[in-house]
Formats: sequence, C-alpha cells, structure tokens
Amino acid sequence: MSAGSEAFKLSFEISPVILVNGIASLVPGQMLPIVALTQAADFTLGLLNGETVPTTLDKYLCHWKPLPGTTLIANQIGQYPFANQSIAANAIIVQPLTISMQMNCPVQDEGGYTAKLAALTVLQQALSAHNRLGGTYTIATPSQIYPNCLLMQMRDVSGGESKQVQHTWQFDFIQPLTTINQAVQVYNSLMNKIAGGLPTGMFPAWSGISSTVGAAVAGSTGGSTLLPSAANLVAGAVAVPSATTYGFAV
Repeated sequence: MSAGSEAFKLSFEISPVILVNGIASLVPGQMLPIVALTQAADFTLGLLNGETVPTTLDKYLCHWKPLPGTTLIANQIGQYPFANQSIAANAIIVQPLTISMQMNCPVQDEGGYTAKLAALTVLQQALSAHNRLGGTYTIATPSQIYPNCLLMQMRDVSGGESKQVQHTWQFDFIQPLTTINQAVQVYNSLMNKIAGGLPTGMFPAWSGISSTVGAAVAGSTGGSTLLPSAANLVAGAVAVPSATTYGFAV
C-alpha cells in the first residue's frame, strides 16, 4: 500500500475522531486522536516490549466510516405568514449539522474478547469524562471536516451478519450553530462596550448630568446661584434673594 493510501486510511478509517479540550487539555495542542484510546493497550504493550503492535493498520481494533444521512447544509423554512413571496423566498433558518459515524470493532485474534472489553470500557469512561468537562470533537470525513462537534449518543447497531455480538457501534454528533469561542467573543465585545460607555444595541445607554452644566455656589452671605451654561435663559438670569430681603437678620 502506498504512503498516500496509508495516510488516507489512518485519517478517515482508523482515527477520524479527535477529542478537543476536555480530557485533552493537558495534551500539547489540546487535541487527542481517538486511536490513542481504542489502541491504548497495544501502545502500552509496545512500549513495554520494545516493539510496535499491531504491525499493520488492518490489525487495529476499530475501523470507522461515515454513515449516510450526514449533513453538509441544513436549513428550515419559516412557516409563519409573510408579507410577499420575495420575503418568503429568503426566510431561511439555519439548523445545526448532524454527523453519524460507524465504528466496527470485531474480535480478530484468539483471546481478543478480553482486550476488546478493556478497550471499550476505557473508551466509554474517557468519552463520558470528556463530555462532562465540556470537551468537543473534530470529525474528519472524506468530504468535510466538522470542528466543534458534540457527542449525542453511542449505541449498538450490530446486525446478524456475524456470529459475534456488539461488533458495530454508531456515534451521533451534532455541530451547534454557536460555538464556545464565538460565545466568548460576543460576550467580550459586549463587556468592552459597556466598560467604554458605548451603545451596545441591546440595552439603553446610561444617562447622567451633562458635564456642560455648572453652578456657582453662593457665598456664606446668601449670594445668588446661577447656571452659567443656561445664562441665555430668563430663569437662569434671576437671582435668588437673600435672607435680608425678607427682614431677617443674618
């Protein structure tokens, strides 16, 4: 098999699912290929024995392929009344994309059931922890690469074509419309606008006393109080009488 064929098989058949953040936060690049989980036992044995096992990609436990029904574009048409046909024709509501992957993991060697049980147990626990930590997935298919996906479910879809049981599993992923990074960017932009006193488009701007309005504080003898910025107004030119005007001694 050529190097190109090996690279294609490794990328889209052996390890097309990559864990991002979550349990991969301590991994350089914060990305962990799923083959590191499904072949964890073999990698450990290889390090202990000083050899690499298995020797070919065909001997790997899990083989993946995308299932029919995976979406590249998903839209919904608004069902409410429109003013005219021109508006109705453009009333497209974008929907999240769905990706379904099939993982085939039959037992290939004598005593493989024990290794398979251990591998799938590690895989289930690792994916559960990854989901609890808010981790996402990047799915690689020959037609599209889907980043920022969430795992919805993993279920057994084994058929009767083999005497083995639980040899085929289906993974259902969804790609949300708004990712965590996009939400953080929107939040930071809003907070910067609020801190800078700029209109946000969501909330009314804070109002207060204008900086151009001033006041001359009257002296201790009860002098008049004027508003310099409103000197052209009649009310602004009227002096406040002192206490002596009314016959009171100060």
